[in-house]
Amino acid sequence: MTDRVALALGAILIVLILLDLLANGGGVLVFLARKILDLSEYLIFWR
Repeated sequence: MTDRVALALGAILIVLILLDLLANGGGVLVFLARKILDLSEYLIFWR
């Protein structure tokens, strides 16, 4: 991955996070964080 691609992906992520914070108060981030925690607990169980 080149630096230009990494910077573009990082900029897109930051913009999406800011849009979520402005539009939903961060609701999508909380939802995704909970789902990632559930997935990690599931994977730890089957390890």
